[in-house]
Amino acid sequence: MKTWSDMSQVQPLVAKMLMNSIAKDRISHAYLFHGTKGTGKYELSLLLAKTIFCQNRESTEPCHKCVDCHRIDSGNHPDVHQIIPEGQSIKKEQILHLQKEFRYTGMESNRKVYIIKDADKMTGNASNRLLKFLEEPSKLTTAILLTENSQSILQTIRSRCQIMSLKPLNPTNIKKRLEQEGLSSSNATLVAALTNEVTEGLEISKDEWFANARKLVVQLIEVLQEKPNEALLFIHNQWMQHFKDREQLQRGLDLLLIWFKDIIYKQVDHENAIIFISEMERLDKSSMLWSRKQVTNTLGEIMEAKRKLDQNVNPALVMEQLTLHIQR
Repeated sequence: MKTWSDMSQVQPLVAKMLMNSIAKDRISHAYLFHGTKGTGKYELSLLLAKTIFCQNRESTEPCHKCVDCHRIDSGNHPDVHQIIPEGQSIKKEQILHLQKEFRYTGMESNRKVYIIKDADKMTGNASNRLLKFLEEPSKLTTAILLTENSQSILQTIRSRCQIMSLKPLNPTNIKKRLEQEGLSSSNATLVAALTNEVTEGLEISKDEWFANARKLVVQLIEVLQEKPNEALLFIHNQWMQHFKDREQLQRGLDLLLIWFKDIIYKQVDHENAIIFISEMERLDKSSMLWSRKQVTNTLGEIMEAKRKLDQNVNPALVMEQLTLHIQR
């Protein structure tokens, strides 16, 4: 999504509003881009910054080739500042440093842009410092706040921003774009169910770890179906050896969720919605082994396991409890 044309395809309403503002030279002093992961918030912020600084802009579209455009893409533009969390939060000192930088005239123009990623992770002191900054807006300064959780941002900050809500991307469109990049239909279907961001999807598809994770999910299902007494042994000897941290384990649980949802689709003859389309024979066995009630309960238990991981419950214990539940 590097051009306004690209953005119009995936976020038509937001793109139209911003393009109208650019055309009328009414760019706001502060924006809040709100949307789930992969909806293009960061790409949109860079596109807006390039539109502001590009010297060869045609109508609303930056050239994407000049020095300014290239430096913004690489994160090296002297008048475009980015703030990301240090550790788990954005701290007061980071906002103070930003304010200090903005006291000076722009290096190459009087315009300045700052982008705050994960703006909901600002500490209370950082939020208050940013609020004071926003209360004295400059026509030559544009703030762009990015968040997946706008309700965690101070209402007084939200009220000073023009809020742009980005919609989740359509999995069908993601699948098509992944296929255009060379993925098979079955792989594109699975990857599109895990992410709504094409770049991340391509990274997942090329990751050998993910390919092995997918195989392990299928193997776990086979063990649960054919050798249930060996399931806990499989979890300790193979599953936990591959899914070594919480993030990886969450990905494994996401794949399990998809498998059990597919069983439901199989049982209600909604095969067009099935994600593991290359495993139809195994899904047939699963749909005959587990009742719809059992599958529904298992889906709830997988979601509970994901919640426990977020609460730092011991990962091995989480998987043991989940496995025992599925065996019942």
